[in-house]
Amino acid sequence: MNEASTIEQRKPISAFIICCNEENYIADCVKSVAFCDEVLVVDSFSSDRTVEIAKELGAKVIQREWPGYKKQKSYALSQTSHEWVLNLDADERVSETLKNNILEVLRRESMNGSSSSVIGYDVNRLVYYLGRWWRKGGWYPEYRLRFFRKSQVTWGGIDPHEKPIPHGPTGRLDGDIYHFTYKDMNDQADRLNKFSTLAAKERFAIGEQPSLIKMLVNPWVRFVKFYFLKRGFQEGMAGFIIAVLEGYYTFMKYAKLWEFHYNAKKAADEGKS
Repeated sequence: MNEASTIEQRKPISAFIICCNEENYIADCVKSVAFCDEVLVVDSFSSDRTVEIAKELGAKVIQREWPGYKKQKSYALSQTSHEWVLNLDADERVSETLKNNILEVLRRESMNGSSSSVIGYDVNRLVYYLGRWWRKGGWYPEYRLRFFRKSQVTWGGIDPHEKPIPHGPTGRLDGDIYHFTYKDMNDQADRLNKFSTLAAKERFAIGEQPSLIKMLVNPWVRFVKFYFLKRGFQEGMAGFIIAVLEGYYTFMKYAKLWEFHYNAKKAADEGKS
């Protein structure tokens, strides 16, 4: 899988991607990490050509039932072969600048003969949506830990907002991960509905109680953060629309949490009668 020169001395790296039915995205994603020594795709039994395309491009493919984002990524990480790991979603790509900076880190690691104290690097994710790259505000900048030492992280967070938890100091790398986040507003609305259900279910499972205050306040906080604090207004009408949808997602998450508790209480009451 490695397109880098066999002469250069650097630490090896694995890339891993989890996916299901991503035939429209998986090729560009896998091609963008062709510089890695291993590309691992963990697929949840796609019914389209996702697996075929990934294999044609030289990726190692493992098929596994879908247990949730957090568990699937934790599993995928455990299946990688190298200490340094890069994680992408199927609708993401590594930019040339980021690729070069990752390779430079791996060269320094090899030349120094010993590991630095930095166990991973946050990378900016640049969104393409509604016909534009979001460079002015709202979703930009958006740093996430994507390049790290396998032995120095565990997968945490709450689905669908899982994340690697570092056990040591991290740095930042220049260069972007390009994110082709939604096809259109219908796609965005569908995903926000799905993600708000998943988020509410996870919170219900850990015993979080519904809160009228959170339902009233948090959607406005999310809107203000996106539109004003993160300068989404600089994206014009598109920025306003996305800020409203961000608030909508937050409202639905807490409303559905209330619904889960309501249904559980109703079922318990019916069981007593």
